[in-house]
Amino acid sequence: MTQRNVSKLRLLLREVGPVDQVGIEERVQKYATRSVKKHSKVVGLKLAVSMLDLTTLEGKDTPGRVASLCRKALRPHDDPSVPSVAAVCVYPSMVKHARRQLANTNVRIASVATAFPSGQAPLSTRLAEVRAAVGDGADEIDMVINRGAFLAGELNLVQDEIAAVREACGDRALKVILETSELETYDNIRVASFLAMRVLRTGDFIKTSTGKTAANATLANNQVMLDAIRDHYFETGVEISMKPAGGIRTAKQAITFLIAVKETLGDRWLHNSRYRFGASALLNDLLRQLEKDRTGRYQAPYAFSEAAGSY
Repeated sequence: MTQRNVSKLRLLLREVGPVDQVGIEERVQKYATRSVKKHSKVVGLKLAVSMLDLTTLEGKDTPGRVASLCRKALRPHDDPSVPSVAAVCVYPSMVKHARRQLANTNVRIASVATAFPSGQAPLSTRLAEVRAAVGDGADEIDMVINRGAFLAGELNLVQDEIAAVREACGDRALKVILETSELETYDNIRVASFLAMRVLRTGDFIKTSTGKTAANATLANNQVMLDAIRDHYFETGVEISMKPAGGIRTAKQAITFLIAVKETLGDRWLHNSRYRFGASALLNDLLRQLEKDRTGRYQAPYAFSEAAGSY
């Protein structure tokens, strides 16, 4: 990183304010001590279901596999009180197959793009991928930032690329994946969050992870980003949405993440237009907990069909 680029990073950090690492970690530890029981727990479990992005991102994906995932997204459980999930997320080549299954439903179609998960392709190629997914019917685009450029201090380049993808999305929602585990520090996560949010619109997302690295969403990284969203909202009035992705596998974890949202951003963000979980493996545990509340008995994990991915 050149001295000039170091200065740009430090300047933006001074502008948005550094992260109190000890304070963040103490705060998220307290979320886990909150007790949510009975009716409130059931409400929280169903809310978490409604916030899920079910995902399949494998080389062996087929139209049939996507169709199966779409059916699960529309009807996660036989109990009609259990809502549909928020979205199905697929590679661009599978968008048209998801569209056949989900047209005229409330389940949205998301597609990863911009050379997911590395982001290491020419910008023209990344933008072409976005336009193809949008053209085939994607409602949302999940892009990855160029982490190498960010860590090299090329902040203008990173922001210009996000802005170019935002333009290519047109009226579709954009989710900007920071890949927090590769950004190395809480300060970097906060700076990257602001860098993205300043070219995003109300209803666009910032997102922790691709789910393709060793470390994915953590409660602390999530909190750093929630705080950034709050501060940006107070400054601009723009309501940016949030998506932690990868590594959230249990209903208990999901409830804790929702507590963080409520205590940081309030009830307005407790909706799938403002908060999502990228955690397909989470769905079955949520359904097990709901079934336990309904019948008094836990079902075996294999009682529910497996979702395709964990992202």
